[in-house]
This record gives sequence, C-alpha cells and structure tokens, in this order.
Amino acid sequence: MSQFRLARLCLMLAAVGLSAPALTTAVHAQEKPAAEAPKDTVRPELFKLLDPAAIKPLMDAKNYAEVQSRVQQAEAFPNRTPYEDYVVNRMKLSLGSATNNNAIAKPALEAVINSGRLQGAEQADFIQALANMYYNDKDYPKAIEWFKRYQKESATPEKVAPALTRAYYLGGDFANAKSALLPAIEAAEKAGQKPSEEDLRLLASSANKVKDDAGYLTALEKLVAHYPSDDFWTDVLNRGVARKSGFDAQTNMINVYRLEAATVKQMSPEEYVDLAELALRDGFPSEAKKSMDAGYAAGVLGKGSNAKSHAALRDKATKGAADDAKNIAAGEASAAKAKTGAGLVNLGWAYATMDQGDKGVGFIQQGIAKGGLKNPEEAKLRLGMAQAYAGKNAEAIQTFQTVKGGGGAGDLAKYWIVHLNQKQGGAQTASK
Repeated sequence: MSQFRLARLCLMLAAVGLSAPALTTAVHAQEKPAAEAPKDTVRPELFKLLDPAAIKPLMDAKNYAEVQSRVQQAEAFPNRTPYEDYVVNRMKLSLGSATNNNAIAKPALEAVINSGRLQGAEQADFIQALANMYYNDKDYPKAIEWFKRYQKESATPEKVAPALTRAYYLGGDFANAKSALLPAIEAAEKAGQKPSEEDLRLLASSANKVKDDAGYLTALEKLVAHYPSDDFWTDVLNRGVARKSGFDAQTNMINVYRLEAATVKQMSPEEYVDLAELALRDGFPSEAKKSMDAGYAAGVLGKGSNAKSHAALRDKATKGAADDAKNIAAGEASAAKAKTGAGLVNLGWAYATMDQGDKGVGFIQQGIAKGGLKNPEEAKLRLGMAQAYAGKNAEAIQTFQTVKGGGGAGDLAKYWIVHLNQKQGGAQTASK
C-alpha cells in the first residue's frame, strides 16, 4: 500500500491566529476583578503580550522564541476569562502551526474547538485539522475519534471517509476498515466510477487480516475487473475456481489453464507443461504444441534440469499436431454419425485450437444440439472459448452467461466474461 499522508490544512496566521479573535480591551478592566471582565474582551496587560501589531512582526521574522515567551507569560495570568483562554489558545495554535510543533498545536486546537466560539464550516475545518494532526503523528485512535466527530458535525461527512478508513487500517482495526471500504467501493461502481486501486487493495488486505475469505475474493474480483494484472488473475483463478469446494479438477483444471493463458502475460513453467500434458491427454495436440511454444517464447521452458523433458514434450506435441492436421477431416463423418454429440464437441474444439475458429464453433454447436453429453455445461464453456478464439466476443459472452454448472464451469464462465469485457474496453465485476 502506498504511503498515505493527509495534507495539513493551511493554518496560516490569517486563518487561525492573529486576525481571528478580536483583541478588544476594556477601559474599566483594571477596575474590576478578572472574573467580572466584560464578555469578549482582554485585559490591557494581557493585550500587551498578544497585541497583533507586536506579534505579527515577530512571526514574520520567525522570532518564535519571543512569541512563545509572550504566550507563556499570558498563560501565567490568573483567573483568565473563557474568552482570554480562547485568545491565548488561538495564539498557541498559530505558533504551533508556524513551527510544525503539534505538541503545542494539538491541545490548543482542541481547546479552540471546544470553546463553542466556532461555527459551521470553520468548526468543521478545525476538527479536520486536529484529526489530520493525530493521523500524521500516527495516533490513529485519536485520529479516528476526531474524524468521526467531523462526520457527525460537518455537512460533508464523506470528505474524511478515506482518511478514517486508513486510520482504521493503520491502527489495526481491520474489521471496521473493511466495513467502511466495501459500501464506498460499491457506491462508486454503482455511480459508474472506478474505485481506486489503493481502496481495493486495502479492502483485500483488511478481509485477509480478519480471515474473511469471501470478502478477500470479492476484493480480488474487483481488482481483476478494474486493474487486471498477472498476479491478480492468477490469484483469482486459484481462489475463485481451483480451491473452491466441489471443483472438478479432472474436467476443469485444463480450463483454468486455458483462461490463465488468455489473461496473463506469462505463466509459470509448470503451468505451460501441465496445460500441454492435459491437452495431450484429452486428444488436442495442437493446443499442447501452442502451450509449449508459448513457454519457450516466454523463455521459461527448455532450461535447467528440465530442459530435456521440455524438449521431449514439445516434440511429442509437434508431431501429434502435424498428424492431427492431416487426419482431422476424416473424423467428421464418424462424429456426425455418433449417437451423442461428444465427438462433434471434441472435433470442434480441435479445429478451434488449430485457429479454425468458425469451423470449430459450428461443430461444437452441432454437438450440443445433438445432446447426450456427459457434461453439457463444460461443452458450453468450450463453445464460449471457441467463440472467443474466433474473435466473436459478444457471442462468447452470451454463451458464457448460460453456463451454470458446478465443478468450476460456472465460475470460469464468469471470469471469462470479465476478461472479454476488458478486451472490449470496459470493466465489469465478476459478481455481475
């Protein structure tokens, strides 16, 4: 997660210091006890210390030691009125802000906020400034306290929502961080806006910290939809398909690799080999050859201790692909005469892997229509993939939307739709 720092509010003199409180003296102040001083006035002897005409040149000259001395002298005055306290704290706040001394600024700012003398937007801005100070000082419990107060008292509670969420996260309150992030992200998506990658990563991390596997997968699916990367795709296929209860590895592990090959820039050496071996097992040598060729082109096969086995597998796939190309047409008649459509589906997929997409799609459609399939949902999944291979993305999406089977077929179809939407220039979350 990128370092998140809140910009300090501009607590310059004109905003919170010399010009804010009216330092009015009372002619008769010396004649009355301090407790009876008129409202909103400052005794002359205190005024001499905090007179803006005297303080401003000192601040401009960065003579902060003299300003601090004057403030300390003012604080020593006995029986200060609430307004005199307010004036002194405003001056302390100006000094603390100018010197980046939060140890001075924070208590002064809190006192100003609680004085009851600020109204509306000014009160809200000061509350946010105090929350920011605590955040920047990594005092996350206090930052949370003041961000929440801002949300309660401000007309724009959403303004500090990102900061509050990060304070929860950085303070170790991952449950509240997750609870705050998910609705905000979903609201952004509903409004047609793209959630930030940082928010989505925070959601994933928060869910992971509280061992919410479903929440983690939700965040991961959104990351794949909006910010696809090899790592995100690999993780979502692992958690969202291969590791889910009921996954049929015998049938659909090869389909996991097929989607991974379509979505990532580079697979691992083992995955190229596994895809090739499974394709050969199922009678699709052209697909096996493509997988091995891709692994060699990526520079991850043909090296090290497995170089010989890689070469042997590639040679086997290459020979099989050549034989298949010569003989595939001869199998069309027998597939058409078969009692079930399984032969037609396999024939169509073989053509699809040979880059004869239109022909492949046609045979698979014939096979599905003929029926008698052991796994009709997997056949529809292959039809969608063949349509995608043929560049018929809109038709592929329509086909994938009909795949409802278990064993991983439905999940794979869902993620194929995400991938194809991205190819067409849009992001769509897997949940949709």
